[in-house]
Parts: sequence; C-alpha cells; structure tokens
Amino acid sequence: MDLFNDSNVKRKFDGYSAEQKTALLEIRQLIFDISREVAPDESLVENLKWNQPSYTAKKGTPIRLDTFGDDNVAIFFHCQTHLIEQFREMFQDELTFSKNRAIIIDPDAPLPIENLRICIQMGLTYHKNK
Repeated sequence: MDLFNDSNVKRKFDGYSAEQKTALLEIRQLIFDISREVAPDESLVENLKWNQPSYTAKKGTPIRLDTFGDDNVAIFFHCQTHLIEQFREMFQDELTFSKNRAIIIDPDAPLPIENLRICIQMGLTYHKNK
C-alpha cells in the first residue's frame, strides 16, 4: 500500500468506520496503481479538497473519496465533466450513481474492481483525451 504523505489525509481515513476504511483504502490503492500505469513519469497529488481525500493527475480531473449516506462510500468526479454520464451508459446495470457526481459503493459488498478500474483511468486521463 502507498504510504500517506499528507497527515490530514491519513487522519481522515482513520476517522472512517472499519468497513468504509477498508473499501476506501482499496479504492485509494487502485487510484495509485492506475496512475502509475497511465502516467509513470508523473506524480499523483493526494490532499484534502472539501474535507475529502482527493487525487489529481496532471492530465486528469480530480477524483475524491468519502462516505455517502450512513453506510456507503463514493468515488466523486467533477460535476462539470461528463464522466458519470459516460459511466452510466457503460455500467448502468453494474454500478450505482448519484446524479452527475459519484459512483456509490456498498463497502460490505465485493468491489467491482474491473469497472472501477475503467472509471478511474478515464478520470485520471480526462484532459489528455479532450
């Protein structure tokens, strides 16, 4: 697992419930792994935005992680992109969405890793493909 370079982000993760933290850490690692695949010479920036862990690549749009409602977690994408719209077309029967902002995930269910991998890759390369 990639170490935390920002103590505020680590503190935020430490405040999640055990189930939420496990799912969010797995998603966080997926973001780091995909970032290394799509832009091996660039560093991924991890910090807090709107008090949520945020991940930004040079040619991507910020991806944020947090809880959603009482029990779920979410991967948030910038609402002025069309990413959630695209994800909804691709994974309408496989993923759950909130408006044009987020993919909602039940932390007690197995993560849909392959679908999330595609969504995260599209977020991390959003501006590269425009």
